[in-house]
Amino acid sequence: MDELDTGQRRGISRSDQAYRFIVEGIQSNQLRPGTRLRETELAEQTGLSRTPIREALSRLQLEGLLTMDAARGLIVTELDHSMTSELYAMREVLEGTAARLAARHASDVEIDFLREINVRDAQFTTAEALAANNRLFHETLYRCAHNRYLVKTLNSLQESMMLLGHTTLSTPGRAETSRAEHGAIVDALARRDPDAAEEAARAHIIAAYRIRLDQLFDTHAQAAPPNSTLE
Repeated sequence: MDELDTGQRRGISRSDQAYRFIVEGIQSNQLRPGTRLRETELAEQTGLSRTPIREALSRLQLEGLLTMDAARGLIVTELDHSMTSELYAMREVLEGTAARLAARHASDVEIDFLREINVRDAQFTTAEALAANNRLFHETLYRCAHNRYLVKTLNSLQESMMLLGHTTLSTPGRAETSRAEHGAIVDALARRDPDAAEEAARAHIIAAYRIRLDQLFDTHAQAAPPNSTLE
């Protein structure tokens, strides 16, 4: 409620306040995929009327973060294997393009800042802190491309990535390999090598996707009946 009060003081519309409340719930994993959302409950939690809540829910449906399920009603979208694969395929293409453009257009200061973010990563030990620093690295890389339409598309894609839940950086050893992959991207940018930058960015996303597949397999295996056969 404090954040909502602050939003009101800053002139943020009630619809945007409701939108941010729900998005932050998804991002923090408090609203997990499959969670049912009810207007009345959200109105009570936020202190807002049902009209801005309804507007926010409609907007989130259009963006794909919420889905109308025939049995459960409006829920936080659950991503299946196919949808996850599509997300990472788009990330590989778009982030590769961002890195290529950054190699051409990023300033020396921007590249130095990217390197600083990556170096700083080594001091973090929790998955939450690592994930936050990782988001900062990628968001900075997007801005380094100096293409507003690409940034807008990537930011929208990042919102969908929230539906995947826990970060791949929680996997043992992944934080270290991710840091090395980020380093390869920064090195290519510093050399002003668009081909190498794109290749390094694509390799980074492919590596993350492989970890995500392992996580999905483990989740499905744990949920399967004891005598079931998984092929």
